[in-house]
Amino acid sequence: MSWREDEYLMISGIQHFLFCRRQWTLIHIEQQWAENRLTAEGEVIHKNAHRDDFVEKRRGLLVTRGLRVSSAELGMTGQCDVVEFQQSEDGAILHGHRGRWQVRPVEYKRGKDKDDHSDMLQLCCEAMCLESMLACRISAGDLFYHEIRRRREILFSEELRKEVSAIAEEMHEYFRRGKTPKAKPSKKCQSCSLRETCLPKLGRMPSVSSYLNRMMEETLS
Repeated sequence: MSWREDEYLMISGIQHFLFCRRQWTLIHIEQQWAENRLTAEGEVIHKNAHRDDFVEKRRGLLVTRGLRVSSAELGMTGQCDVVEFQQSEDGAILHGHRGRWQVRPVEYKRGKDKDDHSDMLQLCCEAMCLESMLACRISAGDLFYHEIRRRREILFSEELRKEVSAIAEEMHEYFRRGKTPKAKPSKKCQSCSLRETCLPKLGRMPSVSSYLNRMMEETLS
């Protein structure tokens, strides 16, 4: 399947979607957003990485920041924090540059490794978009965690690629339906910037009909 550009969803939304489907729909469908300390710290880190005019050139190496990528097959678009192009006998052909280049996306994250693998899926999605644009194969990329100040290499296995495709398809299905899921309160709600907007406690409140029925029963008893 090939998606139109006006149907593309944001790659960065993968993080929100895997954290909480309800959070994703509030942000990407209802267009609601709120800042907290964690989102503010992440914004500062990505603001430094997303310098669209920055291209570093060294012998045999090109480094770009804020490179915009997309894939019609996935229906996804976004910006890569950093993409490194290493001159090699194999790889992609770059307009205005001789030879071929191995492509390696690098994603910057606040904190350290997460318990889930949402960071890996986001990075793999960026790589799949780059592959679509540059007609090449990308075997690996890196996650740079600000708190521990080191890179973690991520191999783009077939299993990881299939999971990216499945997540993208599910995101499009949620967007097509346009309905916000009910709140499912959990420990994750404590760190959510949309906690006050989402009002997760409402998910535990009884419906109006059940409340009225209970009141009637108490009156008649």
